[in-house]
Amino acid sequence: MSKIKIGWAEVDITPKEKISLAGQFFERISDEVESELKAVAMAVESGDEQMIICALDLVSVGQNLHDAVKKRVAEATGLAETKIITSAIHTHTSYVYAREAATTTSAKSYLESRLPEDMKYVPLVSGESCMDPTDALMLLIDKASEACIHAWNNRKNAYYKNAFGRVAVGMCRRVCYDDGSAKMWGDTNHANFTELEGGNDSGMELIFTFDEDKKITGVVANIACPAQVVEHRSFISSDYWGKVRDNIKKKFGDDVAVLGLCSAAGDQCPRDMIRWVNPETPIDDPNIKRENYIERVADPSMFDVTGLKLVGKRISNEIISVYEELDGNLFDEALLVHETIDLTMPLRRVTIAEYNNAVEQIDRFIERNRDRNITFEENAALHIYSGIIQRYEKQKTENTYTDEIHIIRFGDIAIATNPYELFLDYGNKIRARSLAKQTILIQLSCGARAYLPTEKAERGSHYSAYVSSGYTGHEGGDLLVRETLERINKMFKN
Repeated sequence: MSKIKIGWAEVDITPKEKISLAGQFFERISDEVESELKAVAMAVESGDEQMIICALDLVSVGQNLHDAVKKRVAEATGLAETKIITSAIHTHTSYVYAREAATTTSAKSYLESRLPEDMKYVPLVSGESCMDPTDALMLLIDKASEACIHAWNNRKNAYYKNAFGRVAVGMCRRVCYDDGSAKMWGDTNHANFTELEGGNDSGMELIFTFDEDKKITGVVANIACPAQVVEHRSFISSDYWGKVRDNIKKKFGDDVAVLGLCSAAGDQCPRDMIRWVNPETPIDDPNIKRENYIERVADPSMFDVTGLKLVGKRISNEIISVYEELDGNLFDEALLVHETIDLTMPLRRVTIAEYNNAVEQIDRFIERNRDRNITFEENAALHIYSGIIQRYEKQKTENTYTDEIHIIRFGDIAIATNPYELFLDYGNKIRARSLAKQTILIQLSCGARAYLPTEKAERGSHYSAYVSSGYTGHEGGDLLVRETLERINKMFKN
């Protein structure tokens, strides 16, 4: 083993002007800044091996953004591009930026290509000036690269200690009914409700880092829940991670960094689907509306700032509690092994019958509604059909695609990345069978492949399990689990 060096950097990526906000089927233009957006990076070196992990307050890190960042950082530091990892906290109150072409374009874009000239999509918000998506991309490349480069240049001899905490944040958001169907944000106060489709993971994987004087310099926190308390709102926000950062800095000092990493959480959310609490003010999402709402004694609204403050407090309180219970056995040496693989994944396919039905559904909709424009709610409802049609065309010439996956051994910790909103069951399989004492999983990393649902979710259907919701299906999920475990366990067999 070799002595370790660790460097941290935190860079402000908050826009100076209004931006279009990513993450919903309806348009939102930012009206204020609720909390600053950050790019936080940690660089680690041990012997001849290195890694840089950069977490961005974004909904996702597109392949074009990731590729541009790792190229610039490699040129500035001399590191191999394969040593650089980017990830997103998955907030829905951050930038829309220019992205590479996806496997399926938006339902809106596809519908507009088929609609008659006198029938158009009417945006919920229009006429407001905001940052151009290409300018947003350039800013994010600059700032994310700056964070990585500064973290690398800041590395010094260090100590670390890995630990574990528990915090109630993520809960399954997919509701099952007695006809076999499922629904994201489904109503559980319903006679046909049977169960939540998946479980939840209250575990929090932690790494604390220290300088040569054993003073804390940073915290890595890995949680199975996206940063989406205020996901429907029209302000700029780093969601609950902003509150965690504020609380940790208040406790330990402004120089202490927090690297928030989202674990496998494609079917998770910060709200309790059983003890449902309505938003404090209305939200433009038909799936959130409840016909028979019953007021509960439960958490405050997890659609509002009151909720994200509570989540931030719970996480930071647990981090502080775990820190205060640490023994003095800190490590200044660690075996670091960093492997990057290009994993060939199967494209999820649709049948001829599914394609024909999708064409028929869209044609019927156009015929029924020729005398009016379409709304964002109809755009969302038709998403499944436009996605099926586009996938049918795609699969004529393409069967597979390639993902960038990082597998790392850092002491007795395994770190594994994937570019998906990975359903929790896959993460559970990896953690349960990993030979490492602790396993950190980073979803939405080094690219953005959208949802990866389980077979059960595919049968239940609905958003997050549609073909149009992602690139691959459960066969790809099983492959990802096998390959990840094989690589991790090979590193830890000795």
